[in-house]
Amino acid sequence: MARRLRPVGLDFVDTAPLRLVFAADAAARPEAVYRALAEKVTEWPTWYRAVTLARPVDGARGREVRLVGGVRFIETIMAAEAPERYAYRVDEVNTPGVRALLEEWRLAPLGSGNDAGTRVRWTFAVDAAAPVRAALRLSRPGFGRAFRDAVRTLDRRLTAV
Repeated sequence: MARRLRPVGLDFVDTAPLRLVFAADAAARPEAVYRALAEKVTEWPTWYRAVTLARPVDGARGREVRLVGGVRFIETIMAAEAPERYAYRVDEVNTPGVRALLEEWRLAPLGSGNDAGTRVRWTFAVDAAAPVRAALRLSRPGFGRAFRDAVRTLDRRLTAV
C-alpha cells in the first residue's frame, strides 16, 4: 500500500534527522555523469543493481522507481542543475515508517581540463520512525557499498564509449 510522505524542500538535505552521505570518484566527466542521472532515467537499472525499474512520470517532472525487494517510490524532481546537482523528493513509498525522504546527487570536477573526472556525492536524507532510522543506520555499510558499486559500474559504461 502506497503511503504519502511529507513534502520537504531542498533544505531538508541539510536538516533531516538522518543523513547518510557517500562519495566516490569517477573518471567520466561531470556532464556525462549528470546525463546518466537526470536524462537517461530508464537506464538506471543497467548500472545501479538495487534499481529494477526507473521511468519518468508526470511529464518528466517526476520518476517512478522500483528496487530489488519490491520497494516502490514515486518521486518529484526538486533540482536538475546540469552538471552539478540532481535531487528528488519521495512523495509515495510502499514501506511503513518513513515520513519524508530526499536524495541529492552532487557532482564536482576532480581537476581542470577536458579529462577531469568527477567526485560524486550522494546524500540520503530521511525522517522516519525511530526503528526505521535505527535500521537505516545499521544498513549504512550496505548503502555505501551499493552506491560505490553503482558509481563504478556507471563509470565503466561511460568511459567505454
